[in-house]
Amino acid sequence: MSAPTDDDPTTYRLPYTVVPSRYRLTLAPDLSAATFTGEVSIDVTVTEPVTDIVLNAAELSISSATLTPTGGTGGAGDGSGAQVPTSTTLDAGEERVTLTFAEPLPVGPATLHLAFTGILNDKLHGFYRSTFTDDDDTEQVIATTQMEATDARRAFPCWDEPDRKAVFEVTLVVEEGLGAYSNGPIVEETPEPDDAGSAPARRVRFAPTMPMSTYLVAFIVGPLQATDPVDVDGVPLRIVHPPGKANLTPYALEVGAHALRFFTDYFGIPYPADKLDLVAIPDFAFGAMENLGCVTFRESVLLVDPAQAARVELERVADVVCHEIAHMWFGDLVTMKWWNGIWLNEAFATFMEVLAVDAFRPEWQRWVSFGVEREAAMAVDGLHATRPVEFAVGRPEEAQGMFDVLTYQKGGSVLRMLEQYLGAETFRDGIRDYLTTHSYSNTETADLWEALERSSGQPVREIMDTWIYQGGYPLVRLAEDESLSQVPFSYRGEPGGAIGSSWQIPALVRSLSGSGGDPVPVLVGGDGAAASSLRATDPLVNAGGSGFYRVAYPTAVVERLGAILPELEPLERYNLVSDSWAAALAGQAPVTDVLWLGRALRDSGEGDPSVWSVVVGALGLVDRVVPDADRPLLQEAVRALLGPVAEQVGWDPLVNDGERTPSLRASVLRTLGTIGADQAVRDEAARRFEAARSDKESALHPDTESAVLEIVATTGGTAQYEVYLERYRKPTNPQEENRYLYALAAFDQPQLAQRTFDLATTEVRSQNAPFVLQLLIANRETGPTSWDRITTEWDSLVDRYPANILPRMLDGIRTLCRTPEQAESVAAFVQSHPLPAGGKTVEQILERLDVNVAFGQRIGTGLAQMLTDVAAG
Repeated sequence: MSAPTDDDPTTYRLPYTVVPSRYRLTLAPDLSAATFTGEVSIDVTVTEPVTDIVLNAAELSISSATLTPTGGTGGAGDGSGAQVPTSTTLDAGEERVTLTFAEPLPVGPATLHLAFTGILNDKLHGFYRSTFTDDDDTEQVIATTQMEATDARRAFPCWDEPDRKAVFEVTLVVEEGLGAYSNGPIVEETPEPDDAGSAPARRVRFAPTMPMSTYLVAFIVGPLQATDPVDVDGVPLRIVHPPGKANLTPYALEVGAHALRFFTDYFGIPYPADKLDLVAIPDFAFGAMENLGCVTFRESVLLVDPAQAARVELERVADVVCHEIAHMWFGDLVTMKWWNGIWLNEAFATFMEVLAVDAFRPEWQRWVSFGVEREAAMAVDGLHATRPVEFAVGRPEEAQGMFDVLTYQKGGSVLRMLEQYLGAETFRDGIRDYLTTHSYSNTETADLWEALERSSGQPVREIMDTWIYQGGYPLVRLAEDESLSQVPFSYRGEPGGAIGSSWQIPALVRSLSGSGGDPVPVLVGGDGAAASSLRATDPLVNAGGSGFYRVAYPTAVVERLGAILPELEPLERYNLVSDSWAAALAGQAPVTDVLWLGRALRDSGEGDPSVWSVVVGALGLVDRVVPDADRPLLQEAVRALLGPVAEQVGWDPLVNDGERTPSLRASVLRTLGTIGADQAVRDEAARRFEAARSDKESALHPDTESAVLEIVATTGGTAQYEVYLERYRKPTNPQEENRYLYALAAFDQPQLAQRTFDLATTEVRSQNAPFVLQLLIANRETGPTSWDRITTEWDSLVDRYPANILPRMLDGIRTLCRTPEQAESVAAFVQSHPLPAGGKTVEQILERLDVNVAFGQRIGTGLAQMLTDVAAG
């Protein structure tokens, strides 16, 4: 299978007639006026005589432009002074500026100088404005950046394409008292000459960067503070944060130091910058951004107090910090040539984040919990509306469609599958080869496969092209004669849309008989694999659990596996349950198979939260489609299934708890108190909530606080709502702010849902508000009315929130699946009101809605008896 080809690049790519090599950029932001002025001198090479220079600019006003040749081989102006363009034409639609000169420019080096002005926008992209309220309740303003994918052009005129790497020398002119941060360390600070009526200012000059892409440039100005640097083998590491939050920085410093050392060793290449600042930004559209030497984060994934954080919150901070630091090598040092290759950056950073966090806290069993993330990608990749991991990107805005679970979680998963198949050391050798060979340059996907082929001697490109250039994944079937075959898996029955036909599957198989032995690598092609090639009797397919495929066993094997669940590894148990649930959702197996496995998990004392998460997720969908008359049966079944598990883990930490037990405790209690309507659990949650209100010594445990809040909200009213609202508005840390904000959407009373909706459209930060609306839609009781309001206020919501987050708001409509008529109405509105970005994601959400409706229609007739059987079992 060959890589996809692009259409005519001249319609969206800048010409290579003028190529940049160095930017000397000076910016002076006016925080109160939300504007900035700037100058940039760009060292370029004119590669052929042309009369036009074309580069990117958006929302900028260019006041002057000159080109000074610094050498050449002839042509007008050779060896003379500056040339001024006869015209400067801005094309707002194409986000380009064209400088036209009277005569052809001389071939050779030159310097282009531009002066310009711009706005600090409120859309969380380019050079934008962020705010926070200090301890004196005064609003403070920050000017900060988010350049990926193509928003550097909103901050300064540039060649805003990933393969136009250049050195950046940044100077910021800032008011005295404000902090200034950029990619390089500060090399000079000088007072700015006094201007009548202006505040005292200083000029802050930063060291030049390595050659890098424009989307990695960063500059931040505002009343921020930095921790003292931690020396990590010669690299100064700091956390930059709003005042008053220094106490929330030590954990991220610990993780950051670990990640720097881990990746330096793994890649065998020194950290490629002079320093590393991790910067907490109050308003941030993404989770974080890998700007070289100056990584920006949402506060909640950087600033944390371990004593007040849930274990999963600490894991999330570790994940994001490690992910971004991995990018310093894979993405910054070596970068994709064009946006079709963004998966190379993000998938590999996802793989490396888990690898690094697993080394940081092995007891978290991070590869097991990654199975849940992989399942989220498989849930999308089993749809007809899926897409290949890598696809042709024409206009650069099309790249926005790549920032999803298929790029991150599927991409990371297939890399893990390959690593386990080739062997960890062989895989690492190939990665070192790739990074060393292509340092400071740009690559295509094939460059990575070639390096891995050199290290392994395996046909890596032939294998991986089937996973990267076609959508979907296989269902591997084990026959009675123990041979393997494959068919495409689909939630909609027959494969269609982007789902591929066959894969080269790098499978691992081990024997369930006798001592078993080490897993055997088996390459399963379109013709399957004979039993003799498995070299294992009574085989377990996907041994270790890292494969991105599902497995269908004969009934007798499933029954045997269910009887020996404790003998399987956690990820193998997870796959057994998740594959069974996927088959039930697709109509290829009865739901009773999943519930039977749930009982087997309960009876075996299963203690892994990831394994139980599949059962909990299945119960959640059943709760959405079950008729009201049958809800008591569902509640009784949930209590019968999960009640013994709750008794086992209790409410409070136990001395024999494993590191992942807190996650199981929270999940089981939440499900019992909400879907299960367990009165004892609800009463205990209410008691603990009231005790925490009146006595600080009875504070809710951070591991179960979100569960308690959701349980209380399910039956609570205005009094409880007011407490949540107050804690959201006056939190002690970013994690607490998120817990109480998102719990506001769990109240079942219509008037409280309306209040939460009002908050989302007024005071909630635009980075968080779409997620609040998503949760309101997903609320079983208030979802339909919240959706109706969204349709009424659609235009204002689309205008208010950042375009890249809007599809997240719609993710909640997957749960509006009670009736086909309800789903059809939702789909008709969404299809007639396209979003400015994320069209493929929205298409996938609508298909998943159809899958959920079909599931409800399919199980409706026998649901009551099934639930009765579960409760009795």
